[in-house]
Amino acid sequence: MEHLAPIIEIGGIKFDLAAIMMVVISSLIVFIIARLAVRNLSVENPGKIQNFLEWVVEFVQGIIGQSMDPKKGRPYLALGLTLILYIFVSNMLGLPFSIITEAHGNHIPTVFGHELFVSADDLEEGKHLAWSWWKSPTADAAMTMALALIVIVLSHVQGIRTNAKHYFKHYTSNPNIVFLPIHLIEIVSKPLTLGLRLFGNIFAGEVMIGVILGMGWVGIPAMLVWQGFSIFVGAIQSFVFTMLTMVYISQSIVHEEDH
Repeated sequence: MEHLAPIIEIGGIKFDLAAIMMVVISSLIVFIIARLAVRNLSVENPGKIQNFLEWVVEFVQGIIGQSMDPKKGRPYLALGLTLILYIFVSNMLGLPFSIITEAHGNHIPTVFGHELFVSADDLEEGKHLAWSWWKSPTADAAMTMALALIVIVLSHVQGIRTNAKHYFKHYTSNPNIVFLPIHLIEIVSKPLTLGLRLFGNIFAGEVMIGVILGMGWVGIPAMLVWQGFSIFVGAIQSFVFTMLTMVYISQSIVHEEDH
């Protein structure tokens, strides 16, 4: 049985409803965690969620401190905190369970008055179709590439904003203009590696979960082990994405004369 993405087409544009839904759910979870942490702030008797968020803040400050001077990196604390929480929550959402809509033959479900998109090959007579509604947002390449592009564009904007002369000089005289094509390739490769690394790790994890689920009761021990490993991978990937974000920003705003 093949699991399809629940896509509808409106005005010639295809929308992945599962991806949109999971992005919204991830955002709401992070927002709720943040609100609960600051709802009853206390210096003498902080709550568990406040303690957790304070630990995350210190952890992100440590990440920033490894990339640049803490004073220069202070404006990016909120960015780092948002990224690490949002990506970690997104990575975890695909682990607990799945929501599947099934259909047989040509009986295609409709959403908002639009049939779910199915290719001609998938419409073969008698073929069993299933749409997966619950997954990690970061298991979608479009989602991770969007995050990566935002980060890379922000790093270049900050480089131009802080010192435009030095920023452009870096591409024309480091070490000289002959190396400009290499610098341009680097600009293109950064969002690709940043986004695809996150997508590849999370998507591969969800594929393995699907394989293990197909084993039935025999796969329960393997599922427990894999769930634990997936949590570890999800945490590592959120850390790596946040760390590289701060490294790229540092490369754009920190100049040789600052050292």
